[in-house]
Amino acid sequence: MLQNPKQGWVSSMWLMTLFVCGVLSGYVLFRQHMLPEGPERLPGGRRLSVIIPARNEEASLPHLLESLRNQTLQPDEIIVVNDGSSDRTGEIARRFGARVIDNTAVPPGWTGKNWAVWTGYKASAGDLLAFIDADVRLSPKALSAVAEACLTTGGAVSVVPYHDTEQIHEKMAMITNVLGAFTFLSRFEKDNPHQGLYGPMIMVSREHYEKIGGHAAISGEVTDDLLLGALFKQSGIPVDNFAGGRLVRFRMYPRGFQSQLEGFAKSAALSIQKLHPATLFLIVLWLAGLVASQAVFLFPDGATGWLAAGYLLYAAQLWHLSKCVGSFRPFEILHTLPLISFAAMILYSVYQVTVKREVVWKGRQIQVGRKGR
Repeated sequence: MLQNPKQGWVSSMWLMTLFVCGVLSGYVLFRQHMLPEGPERLPGGRRLSVIIPARNEEASLPHLLESLRNQTLQPDEIIVVNDGSSDRTGEIARRFGARVIDNTAVPPGWTGKNWAVWTGYKASAGDLLAFIDADVRLSPKALSAVAEACLTTGGAVSVVPYHDTEQIHEKMAMITNVLGAFTFLSRFEKDNPHQGLYGPMIMVSREHYEKIGGHAAISGEVTDDLLLGALFKQSGIPVDNFAGGRLVRFRMYPRGFQSQLEGFAKSAALSIQKLHPATLFLIVLWLAGLVASQAVFLFPDGATGWLAAGYLLYAAQLWHLSKCVGSFRPFEILHTLPLISFAAMILYSVYQVTVKREVVWKGRQIQVGRKGR
């Protein structure tokens, strides 16, 4: 049956409205909240401790430790907690002059990373605590900028790093990275009592960390960064997240697609539950337009022009956002493939969390909803 021209026009207008609203929602969500410039010395004689939990990080750790050597604001101590590694993680950390604590056993009721961070905290002496993942890479002024943000806000801060990618599977994580930036930089999360922190780099004063009980308060939880943020908010301590830009970068999953799938999937389904309703609505709207634009490959005629316009609108936005989020070219244009990768990750995450009730990370099985082991 031939479509009524008027009906076709109305359908096309609805499509274009969805695409425009979807793209606009992305710009509303993405808050370019950049780190401020900071001092070369902390005021009031404060000391800074850097704590790095590291499990089998011999490839990533040298990049972080070398970048810490070049900081304009030098930390007073660097503690690497060697979390049961089977590679040369401990040896490399010692070679760079870091203080190394070897963790060989995780107590019942704790996840590995939470125990490693808690162990590092107990051994530290700083007034400011910086918890940094081993895959993070810092520009010379990064620590200074994060410390300034922490002192200025008077609370806990974290950074959403720029994602350096090299292999195809890393670039395929583009949609996941963009959504991570939307989630943690959304202006609406400031009013969310469950506002989370972004795990790769967190800084907080010792006083505030101890006030909430630190990682001991969330010992067996998988989404430690999200829950820490919520505990700070509930205790009246401000929480803020910043875009890393070119100051704070990371390369998350160079080991292959399996580690990437496990890394994203272990927290994706759980983190969605804690979003502010406005953030969640805008993310759904953005995704709806993105998914609808893929239909350009299914309908060679008819609404092709409108669908192509929507596809290109999203490509232009992703090209723009990638300057702040990560290096994903050419998948800003070929965004169908990262979208499929994102869908697979979400389905795998939901399966792990709701069916298996267990996630896997770095060779460890962690119970979801109960104390980890």
